[in-house]
Amino acid sequence: MRPQLILLICLLTGLSAVSQIKGKVTNINNEPLPFVNIYIENTFTGTTSNEDGYYELNLTETKTYTFIFQSLGFKTVKRTVTAETLPYTLNVTLVDEEITLNEVVINSNDNPANAIIRQAIAKRKANLERIQSYKANFYSRGLIRIKEAPEKLLGQEIGDLGGGLDSTRSGIIYLSETISKIEFLRPNKLKETITASKVSGNDNGFSFNNAIDVDYNFYNNTIELGNQIISPIADYAFNYYRYTLDGIFYDDRGNLINKVKVIPKRQNDRIFSGHIYIVENQWTIYALELTITGEQAQIPAADFITIKQNFSYAEPDAIWALISQSIDFKYGIFGIKGDGRFTAVYSNYEFNPELIKKDFGAEIVSFTEEANKKDSIFWKALRPVPLTDEEITDYIKKDSIQIIRKSKPYLDSIDAKNNRFKLGNILSGYNYSNSFKNWNMGVSSPISALSFNTVQGWNIDLRTYYRKNYDEFRRYFSFNGTVNYGFSDQRLRGTVSATYKFNNISRPFLTVSGGVVAQQFNANDPISKTINTAFSLLAEKNYLKLYDKSFVQISFSNELFNGFRLSSSLALERRKALFNTTDQVWYPKSDRNYTSNNPLDPNSFGSMPFDTHTIVKLNLNGRINFGNTYLSYPGSKINIPNDDIPSLTIGYEKGFAATKSEYNYDQIKAQLSQDFNIGNKGHFQYNIKAGTFFNANDISFIDYQHFNGNQTHIGSGSYLNVFNNLPYYELSTNTSYFEFHAEHDFSGYILGKIPLLNALNFNLILGAHALASPDNNPYQEYSIGIDNIGWGKFRFSRLDYVRSYKSGFQSDAIVFGLKFF
Repeated sequence: MRPQLILLICLLTGLSAVSQIKGKVTNINNEPLPFVNIYIENTFTGTTSNEDGYYELNLTETKTYTFIFQSLGFKTVKRTVTAETLPYTLNVTLVDEEITLNEVVINSNDNPANAIIRQAIAKRKANLERIQSYKANFYSRGLIRIKEAPEKLLGQEIGDLGGGLDSTRSGIIYLSETISKIEFLRPNKLKETITASKVSGNDNGFSFNNAIDVDYNFYNNTIELGNQIISPIADYAFNYYRYTLDGIFYDDRGNLINKVKVIPKRQNDRIFSGHIYIVENQWTIYALELTITGEQAQIPAADFITIKQNFSYAEPDAIWALISQSIDFKYGIFGIKGDGRFTAVYSNYEFNPELIKKDFGAEIVSFTEEANKKDSIFWKALRPVPLTDEEITDYIKKDSIQIIRKSKPYLDSIDAKNNRFKLGNILSGYNYSNSFKNWNMGVSSPISALSFNTVQGWNIDLRTYYRKNYDEFRRYFSFNGTVNYGFSDQRLRGTVSATYKFNNISRPFLTVSGGVVAQQFNANDPISKTINTAFSLLAEKNYLKLYDKSFVQISFSNELFNGFRLSSSLALERRKALFNTTDQVWYPKSDRNYTSNNPLDPNSFGSMPFDTHTIVKLNLNGRINFGNTYLSYPGSKINIPNDDIPSLTIGYEKGFAATKSEYNYDQIKAQLSQDFNIGNKGHFQYNIKAGTFFNANDISFIDYQHFNGNQTHIGSGSYLNVFNNLPYYELSTNTSYFEFHAEHDFSGYILGKIPLLNALNFNLILGAHALASPDNNPYQEYSIGIDNIGWGKFRFSRLDYVRSYKSGFQSDAIVFGLKFF
């Protein structure tokens, strides 16, 4: 029997096996109404209608029920029915709500909407704290569609994305459901146990839909949505929003509901637009429908994101509680367009149970055994929102073809097509895959790895790799090899490394590597090969300083307990000094000359910064994320650092058994870092490092503590680990040191309030950096910058003005940042 027919029979069998109240909700024009809340009166047992207007309430008792049908813009309908047999069909038609302003007394001295919002703000904290704890059932369904997908993206074929795309290059690329139980304790403890998980086209998949990711409480001042987005009833909301009263209506209990329009004062502030519905006298949220653009949220791929929430009131608890939420979005970037929706239903609340902090550990999401093995009958019985025809078709299609797509003949046919060598592989590199056995191998492009430096001249890197995946990528073995040839020094170098990942819970990695490499003195590689090539050939400035390193090394890292990761390495290294072998330049100027390859004496072309030697190096580093929480997926663990507490790293480095005894040394070091939001004022981050050497008076310059400088004035990567106006090796030290970096990104808090400038959607960033050691005068940098520079969805640039001080003003610079470097 065909797989599609088997699955369809199971679905139909499930239909007749489930007891339920079901039906369709339409408007007076017989058009289906999506996202209608249907629940039993005075309870939090309910559901919502799907995009086709259909709903199902899975009940087991045949008795008299009173159902409430509630939808924004429509009159609430109350229906009392006696269900003598199940299933019972109850179709309902909703009529437009009579929203009127006739009963509102207009005061010329004040906008009535402002008075309502002021009351809601005054009661915000009380309403936030009304629910101290709760338990509830949670259901989530996520759907993402693609429309008009290109055949290729950045030169690479996209394919049909696991069967999601049809002949029009459109279709569902993600469909997943989650059923879970959640527990909450104020102020911020939330724990979720997922009892069922389903992913279309993957019978072994686990959904990433969870309650924690969509916990949007608009009684908080800000909502975490990429950036901190300001709630329409935040304490400082009047600084960002204007309000108008679009009308009032009465709910089924006679509560007067105010429909307030939320209007941004400025175009690109981190705020919403739409409507919020406030209950008169109680000043609680009845419902909301709020939209933010991707530009406002600074999520480049998003066109817009709309959040809808509906609340229900239960008299026994005297609490308005969230019963349904939908997140609709539309996106488009690099020629890919699409939309999607994540629907959530909260039900069976138990308010203020006896929960204490000890009930909440570090594990915030977990799965019950066999959570992803539930059959269609189970889902039909417990799924609170019925599937649409589109979703049913997607499940049937993908579940039926997944067996075929996992088969060896199919995977071999796909590999045969993709493994063909193409002319474009000369630029992009070549990859050969065996998808059935989960391994791939390849070689990088020889052209893209071409670079220039004054030691090797033009040199080329050729990288080969092999990777074998086990247990659906939870374990893997990889092998990498690199060959480098310098055309000026006529030297062939190369490295090999092999890595094994043991599991995806504590993520232990074992790596064995060795070879010969031209290595920067600062192992952090503060200047990229690409930037050095440009500055050398165009400006005759060779900032890259190299030495020759032959080595063998073994490294191991593992999370020993939650939040604490230990990393270690032991290496035998032979170091040898290198010298310039070329003075090639494209635009020579009489007032410029290359410096030597000696960072200690740039004008001495024959001297060596150290003597040739061999040394053994031991590194031990422990990093602890205090307050770390995590999501437990079967066979996997996903860590969630706590932004409220800094992360601490403590390290020990030892050089011993050196062929020059004075090159032996010890160093202890520590690092403290944190990144946290400050409400509507942006986010602040800092990075503090300190360390000291022992027995290191005459060690090799290689083993000094080097600090990341920048003489190119091109910024890249994180600015929390670099001095953007400091020569690369000017303040390197073998004594004690203290390093400090801090930045505050105002995220539109300042520039968003300045007329004309706010239309550009730039972010103002202030930075401070300091460095101190006993053998140098203290060094400081201060910067003011603008981030999010670009146009439309492409904002990859940042511009900073930097001033540096060392015993007084030293110099200033303009730093141009590129985020993709």
